[in-house]
Amino acid sequence: MSERDDRAYMRQALRLARRARGDTSPNPMVGAVLVREGAVVGAAYHRRAGEPHAEVHALAEAGARARGATLYVTLEPCAHHGRTPPCAEAILRAGVDRVVVGMVDPNPLVAGRGLAQLRAAGAAVTTGVLEDACQALNEAFCKFITTGRPFVILKGAASLDGKIATRTRDSKWITGEAARRYVHMLRREVDAILVGIGTIEADDPLLTPRGVGRRSRTLYRVVADSRLRIAPGARVLAPAPACVTIVATTVAAPPEKVALLEARGVRVLRVPGDGGRVDLPALVAELGKLPVVSLLIEGGGEINAEALRAGLVDKLLLFLAPKLIGGRQAVGLLGGEGPARVEEALGVQRLRVRRFGDDILLEGYLGQQGR
Repeated sequence: MSERDDRAYMRQALRLARRARGDTSPNPMVGAVLVREGAVVGAAYHRRAGEPHAEVHALAEAGARARGATLYVTLEPCAHHGRTPPCAEAILRAGVDRVVVGMVDPNPLVAGRGLAQLRAAGAAVTTGVLEDACQALNEAFCKFITTGRPFVILKGAASLDGKIATRTRDSKWITGEAARRYVHMLRREVDAILVGIGTIEADDPLLTPRGVGRRSRTLYRVVADSRLRIAPGARVLAPAPACVTIVATTVAAPPEKVALLEARGVRVLRVPGDGGRVDLPALVAELGKLPVVSLLIEGGGEINAEALRAGLVDKLLLFLAPKLIGGRQAVGLLGGEGPARVEEALGVQRLRVRRFGDDILLEGYLGQQGR
């Protein structure tokens, strides 16, 4: 196979892997393509955690045609026993001659062992084909599996002058339908959504994905509420399919309020306080234990600023609508005190611009990743 062929078949494997977006957590998304004598004889993707991996599905589809074939897989085949048997062993038993891998698995239980096992058995192995695209596909998994902490996405929607609500706190709707649908898709893909009590009081959101297909796993709806001000009628407290509501509070929360919430099936999570507020780094660390691999922050200016100040944010998604709101009392995207000097401002890297109807999405990464 030529380098051009390798890249073409890896692109096909990536397209397959993306079909399971939102369904595989805490596992990564993986696609696999088996090619023999220039023809695809097997193609599959990992559908959800606990089910066979992409390589196993592709091998099953190929059957005897896998012998002497080349396997293209977006992530290094596993070499350890987890919920399923090692894929490297299955590949060797099937008689695959060559394995082309997009990226090495960052999981410490794998981390090159699968490649080593394949090479030791005489299979030809090529790595790093479309590596950047493979890493981007599983950016949340890569962070979580190496740190135990969620990959944090901060989403905001603002007018061109940076306002997320008017002086009367009206915010519906700043962005258009296409942008809002994309946010619902994000909600379907992530493991948890976090807002502060201020957002609950101002907007009373459901925090559920709607109109974008059913989820195959639990979504955690998380509210940071240090004094348990949340109203009994808040919509986020109502049962919703495949959803668990968590109210994060401090150890000083009134026990009677805790009992009332727990009686309704709400999970109350006590975390340390930071100046009377829920300590966000402590909360994010606790969410990682559930496990929450990816966390979407959809809060207001204060929680946005605190998450950025604490170095929690990995990725920024900022929708800008072609509107000017203005007003000294209008609500800005970021609250808090902010830096004293421009040189202290946080830098956004790898910035990309996309269009959603009349709205613009700015997508970038924070230089503080991994903190």
